[in-house]
Formats: sequence, structure tokens, C-alpha cells
Amino acid sequence: MADFDPWALPATGAVQQVGAAVWRIVAPNPSPLTGPGTNTYVVGNERPIVIDPGCDDAAHLERVLDVAGGVVSRIVCTHSHPDHSPGARWLKERTGAPMHGLPAPDDGHQDPSYAPDAGLGHGERIEAGGEVLRAVHTPGHASNHVCLLLERAGLLFTGDHLMSGSTVIIIPPDGSMRLYLASLGRLRELPLVALAPGHGALMPRAIAEIDRVTAHRLAREAKLARALDARGVATLDDVLPDVYDDVPKFMHGYARHSLLAHAMKLVEEGRAVREGECYRWMDG
Repeated sequence: MADFDPWALPATGAVQQVGAAVWRIVAPNPSPLTGPGTNTYVVGNERPIVIDPGCDDAAHLERVLDVAGGVVSRIVCTHSHPDHSPGARWLKERTGAPMHGLPAPDDGHQDPSYAPDAGLGHGERIEAGGEVLRAVHTPGHASNHVCLLLERAGLLFTGDHLMSGSTVIIIPPDGSMRLYLASLGRLRELPLVALAPGHGALMPRAIAEIDRVTAHRLAREAKLARALDARGVATLDDVLPDVYDDVPKFMHGYARHSLLAHAMKLVEEGRAVREGECYRWMDG
């Protein structure tokens, strides 16, 4: 292990070994949504797997290739959002490695260069570099989102399903809060030790973190329910300041996507009905 704290927030551009045969290279795309940047992981000692190549930045991808020893057996994308997968094409052209991932939805939020050579079915195992990764389909943030479990270590590469320091945005109609929470429940049944997110620091106590995020989402849902109940009928813009009163206003435009996802979940469960741009509370 390296002489740094693997649980601390990494810096943009950092190249660090974060576990036995696991390296993290932070892409140069920092933002309020990506933190220091997208975490690219190299897994395995010989002919390793690259997870989430990140942005199409030559310097970043050269660092990834250097960590991999110039040889990559497979490229795996947790999903096809443009901060995670564009670098796959460059890596494939340089190494000939096939790219694995689920087909991208057509919702206008995907990487147009994303073109997987092979699928990534739920429960499928990928072997490379002396390691085994098991795919876990986790729709919610994106319908084609997959987490990857390093079985030997109990380390889960979470892509955007879980990230440190923040909660991910859910953008309907491809994103689904109902499916997101169901996917969290599915992850909770796995033999997890720690989480390696697509953004931010590694997270110990994996199950406790899943429970924390689940509770946070349900608390946000409860705030929406109370806001609708108090008004009877309201638009999302009516209730946004109340439901996200703990979030800086400059982030409310992003938060509105997740608010819509929460409202759609209430409708799907029969607890609210949509009437044009308004939602009417029905529960209790």
C-alpha cells in the first residue's frame, strides 16, 4: 500500500494504489457534480482491467496505460454518461482491449462515442489480471448502470450509484428513484467490505454507507410528501425550496431532477397523482 490515506479525498490527477492490485487515477474533470474528477480504476497485476476510463483526455489516459503496464485485457464502463466512458475509445485503439458495458439509453445524456463490444449481464464474472469482477446491474442513476464487485476483497466499484461526499442526481425518465432504492437493497445483500466510487474517496463500512444513503433518500421523500400534503396540489417548483432547503440554491437546478424522480416514485406507488404540471397528494 502507498504511504497516503486511501480513505482521504484524492486530488485531481492523482495516481494512487488503493488496494492490493487496485490503482485509482483521477481524471482532470473536476466540477460540483464530479468532485475532484472521475475515478478510473486499474484492477489486476498483469493484463489488468480498466474500469471507467473517464474523459477523453490524452494525458489522463496515458497515465492509465502506464499504470496498466501498457497492456489492458478489458475495458469496463459502469454506464455511459460522458464523464465515465469517452476514454474507452482511445484505450481500445491503443490496446485492442474489448469494451464491456450495457447498451446506452436514448435520452440525450449519454456519451455519443460509447459502443461496447460485449454486454455485462447481472451476475456475469470477468476475469483478468488474476482478479475476478462480478457485475451487479444497478439501474436508478441510469438504466444501464452496473456496479462491479472485486470478489476477493469485497470491494465494490460503484460508478455513480454511490459516491463520497454527495448523493447522485437521478434524471428521469431514464433515471428512476424507485429502481435506485431497489438497487441499493440488492447491493446490501452482497458480501461487501468497502466501496470504490466513481467520484471521491474510498468508503469503508460499505453496508453502513448504503443504509445511510437509503435513509437520506427516504428522508428527502418524506419532505416531499409533507410539502405536498400541506398544499394538497403543487408544482415541483412550488415545493423545491422546502424539500431542498438544506442544499445551496445554486444546486437547485440539479436537485430538481431528483425531485422529479421522487415525485414519480410517489405516483408509481399510488401515493400521489400527476395533474399536468402539478402533483396531488393522495396518501393517508
